[in-house]
Amino acid sequence: MSHSDVVIVGGGIVGLATALKLRKRSPELCVHLIEAESDVAQHQSGHNSGVLHSGIYYKPGSRKAICCRTGKQEMEDFCTEHSLAWDRCGKVIVATNEAELTRLDQIAERAQLNGVQCERINSDQLRELEPAAAGISALHVPETGIVNYRSVCQKMAALLQAGGASIELGFELTKLRHLSGGLELTGKSGKKLQCGNLINCGGLQSDRVCKMAGVQTDLKVIPFRGEYYELAPGSESLCRNLIYPVPDPSFPFLGVHFTRMIEGGVECGPNAVLALARDGYRWRDIRVNDLAETLGFKGFRKLATKHWRMGLGEMHRSIRKQAFVTALQKLIPSLRPHDLISGRSGVRAQTVTPEGELVDDFLFESSERAIHVLNAPSPAATASLAIADQIVDKFAEQCA
Repeated sequence: MSHSDVVIVGGGIVGLATALKLRKRSPELCVHLIEAESDVAQHQSGHNSGVLHSGIYYKPGSRKAICCRTGKQEMEDFCTEHSLAWDRCGKVIVATNEAELTRLDQIAERAQLNGVQCERINSDQLRELEPAAAGISALHVPETGIVNYRSVCQKMAALLQAGGASIELGFELTKLRHLSGGLELTGKSGKKLQCGNLINCGGLQSDRVCKMAGVQTDLKVIPFRGEYYELAPGSESLCRNLIYPVPDPSFPFLGVHFTRMIEGGVECGPNAVLALARDGYRWRDIRVNDLAETLGFKGFRKLATKHWRMGLGEMHRSIRKQAFVTALQKLIPSLRPHDLISGRSGVRAQTVTPEGELVDDFLFESSERAIHVLNAPSPAATASLAIADQIVDKFAEQCA
């Protein structure tokens, strides 16, 4: 039976970044990363919009704000060092009515507190940046960028293996047992691993891994699917870079927007609908156990009670293309259904409390010989290298 000093659960960008930082700080450690899928970055890290977030939205002083600012610079440096394509293209956050102007001012205040460069612009200046966009005012955020996080993850994995760390694909963790002086991990195939310590970066499965480790948490990961369209060939000129709405404070997600992709093309979305499985990328992807667990959780039922109108609207946009088009026309009025073609989807792991509140910040939990990343939604990809530093700091304190 193989034995490692540290096993990292999860081959997404946070797990890979943590392994890199751990190896850099403590190269003598034997680090083993396990991933249930056949390759790294198969879920959130490989299905996101590829934005290098500036940190403009997040509560000043929060982990999100701090890690996003530090992590963005580190991610840009990482991509430059390893010749990965990225672009600091900038984005606009567009107010389309008078009611949104106050919220735009509040975002600008947060930007200043978080050290984010931005500029308030009028409708004429907006049209210079995005000729097809309609708004009465906007914030121009030149720091925002784009990258392909799947490519970032592939590079991280290659660096880890070249540096002596082990990555084991197809290892789906099903059991975790405490031993004298360590832990024993059992995979679905029956294979066992032993380690001194564990770092749980399991994403959509992180709460389950946490419970395997004996942590009595009352939090639960709820999967939300985000669906995208793309601008059809010939319509891509409608968006030059990134066009976002002013977020609705009554809804926990940012709303549909336009995002230029680093490989070319423009994505439009995402919406946010309940996924019927933790890997439910389509309506027909249903796992009865996952769905029963979600519906049986009182926190989800309270969340649904609070946001049912918004939830129905998101479902309507999922089922009817015209409803999705109508939402996007708020930002680009000239958009027509033929300008859009069906795109991909992703599933976001969002941790929810029993009171029906979405956990807003990055959240770490410690247990005997283990550290658990219990909440790492957007901007976790941008912030991953900074999140990894915080995890490694906790690891060093726990092992001291």
